[in-house]
Amino acid sequence: VQLQASGGGLVQAGGSLRLSCAHSGRTFSQYGTVWFRQDPGKELEFVAAIRLRANKTYYSDSVKGRFTISRDNAKNTVYLQMNSLKPEDTAVYYCAVKWDNFCSEDGCYDPTSGMDYWGKGTQVTVSS
Repeated sequence: VQLQASGGGLVQAGGSLRLSCAHSGRTFSQYGTVWFRQDPGKELEFVAAIRLRANKTYYSDSVKGRFTISRDNAKNTVYLQMNSLKPEDTAVYYCAVKWDNFCSEDGCYDPTSGMDYWGKGTQVTVSS
């Protein structure tokens, strides 16, 4: 499995960016796809996740209502639409995948840990 993140850049506060995570291989639908971010000197932070089989999305409180995660199964790609960007959103954004156990009960799938594969990051810089 190979993941390619793209779409980062420099944007002013209040602006928008859309990140893409392209997934190679035929197993795209069998994994949940997760976005993390990391600013230098800070810990890796969970941002959002999406699972096809369970039809579930997950967001951190810091991005809920501003970011939207979606997927295009025909293109094996997951998108992160980021609106109302803030300077504190500045970070390197990484996409990763975790095997989907296909469960649907609350709490049965933890999208914040245990990733199977990681892609290289894409830099997002939000100026004030």
